[in-house]
Amino acid sequence: MITSSPLIQSLLASRDDVCHHNPEEVNNLRAKEQECLHLLKRCNNMEEFKQVHAKFIKLSLFSSSASSVLSTCARSGWENSMSYAASIFRGIDDPRTFDYNTMIRGYVNETCFEEALCVYSEMMVAEERVEPDNFTYPFLLKACARLKSVSEGKQIHGQVLKLGFGGDVFVQNGLISMYGRCGEMSLSSAVFERMESKTAASWSSMVSARAGAGMWSDCLMLFRGMCRETTGLKAEESGMVSALTACANTGALGLGMSIHGYLLRNINELNNVAVGTSLVDMYAKCGRLDKALRVFKKMESRNGLSYSAMISGLALHGEGEAALRMFSEMREEGVECDGVVYVSVLNACSHSGLVEEGRRVFEEMLREGKVEPSAEHYGCLVDLLGRAGLLEEALEIIQKSMPNDVVWRSFLSSCRVHQNVELGKIAARELIKLSSHNPGDYLVISNMYAQAQMWEDVARVRTEMANKCGLKQTPGFSIVEVKGKTHRFVSQDRFHPQCKEMYKMLHQMEWQLKFEGYSPDLTQVLLNVDDEEEKRERLKGHSQKVALAFALLYTPPGSIIRIARNLRMCSDCHTYTKKISMIYEREIVVRDRNRFHLFKAGTCSCKDYW
Repeated sequence: MITSSPLIQSLLASRDDVCHHNPEEVNNLRAKEQECLHLLKRCNNMEEFKQVHAKFIKLSLFSSSASSVLSTCARSGWENSMSYAASIFRGIDDPRTFDYNTMIRGYVNETCFEEALCVYSEMMVAEERVEPDNFTYPFLLKACARLKSVSEGKQIHGQVLKLGFGGDVFVQNGLISMYGRCGEMSLSSAVFERMESKTAASWSSMVSARAGAGMWSDCLMLFRGMCRETTGLKAEESGMVSALTACANTGALGLGMSIHGYLLRNINELNNVAVGTSLVDMYAKCGRLDKALRVFKKMESRNGLSYSAMISGLALHGEGEAALRMFSEMREEGVECDGVVYVSVLNACSHSGLVEEGRRVFEEMLREGKVEPSAEHYGCLVDLLGRAGLLEEALEIIQKSMPNDVVWRSFLSSCRVHQNVELGKIAARELIKLSSHNPGDYLVISNMYAQAQMWEDVARVRTEMANKCGLKQTPGFSIVEVKGKTHRFVSQDRFHPQCKEMYKMLHQMEWQLKFEGYSPDLTQVLLNVDDEEEKRERLKGHSQKVALAFALLYTPPGSIIRIARNLRMCSDCHTYTKKISMIYEREIVVRDRNRFHLFKAGTCSCKDYW
């Protein structure tokens, strides 16, 4: 029911005033206002809204209904609605708290975060003091979070405490999210711990904050805590999406499937594009491409991010041709192709060796002109050409573009794979100029020299790496999940409780491999070691092989083994795992830094192209 304006109410409330007004005139005025408010609710676009706004002004009803008119415009989401709302706001003689809140919320919803903070500043210095309320701060804190303006956020936190809103749960949730997005995890946790009553939204804010910072393990730990502590409460969508993202990045398929089960019981994920897209991404990155495709096909509506997630998933699994078909389907459905989608398609071509197709996609992007090619797009093209061994052409592309460290890093990796030390030196020189504090760059350069047995250069690069601000390389590791628990192994791992059994298993595996014609690739030992037996021992202890031995020991026969590793798989581990899949009749899924490999019956899904 629409209530009468303050003007109408005042006319009816005062007997003296009513005496000076014809009752029929009052009723007529009320009817006109009700009609205008009804029309306001039915507006579907800016053109209709402007006509209704004009009617309010013509009937002299605007001053009494200004807040309703402003709110409708600011919350509409129509094109240019906020610029028009700003003109309405400037026309209000005495804007109150509700009007300022409306503008702040409208600007935040339209991602105009700086404008939202400016409105708050105006609010605080208004001639007639306008007091903020508990609805003012959640959107302001969201603006600070998106801008990563922690200094402004802290000032607002101070004002929150001063005005007595520190115990408001919505304000507290906003503070948790703001500090988390700004990387101030200790402050985020401090607000959370001081809350007397934690809601599902509070937990979701904490989970989302950790996900935003890439703290995937902490994110999942908090999510499990949320599930325990919020029994009977409906989990927030944002928390679910963040948890699924964490599952995708850690390979926690079991937990991801549990979350999917919860969503099926409580949320229609087919109608929710964000949730559906997160499920597609999680299943694809956890090695279940079949489930990712199933969720994608059941989604009732899809956007560019949905298609990008599915195309990226196909790329990870080496399904380049299927990714190109998906891209064509996307265009046929009229979904807008943005820069992210083109990156996914170019990556798909790169992982599958589809050089001509990749060139065509890149040229189409340039020709259509809707997406400005970024360094990331050029990096994909360089990677596509570099993987195919077309290093000279890749270098030409780099020289024509404005290369950043990502582009040079991609080119350096290709030079190492194809053992072109001369071009690799060019890449190394340019890369160190642009990014002198990344230990991974020095490691790739060192490995390139090691493969060429240029040991003096290896020593020089590693010394330089140690001297540059004390840089240390991140050790390679492999993770395998057994009975719901993850086990992490490093090369030559001797610290696991089942170490003795694992190395017995490794010895048995090596013995059986000999009968299948396996011969270790000693060029993958990237240290200056002369003794061949020592090289063999070092290869035997690679983290992927140790994880594989553990999985064979402690998973049921015939079950799928899933391994995640932080570095690119070496060629020896690739050959080794292919043969183990045949000997032990097991499917083995390995996700390395670049893609998925499905080993089955002595073959790999990458077709030995990675």
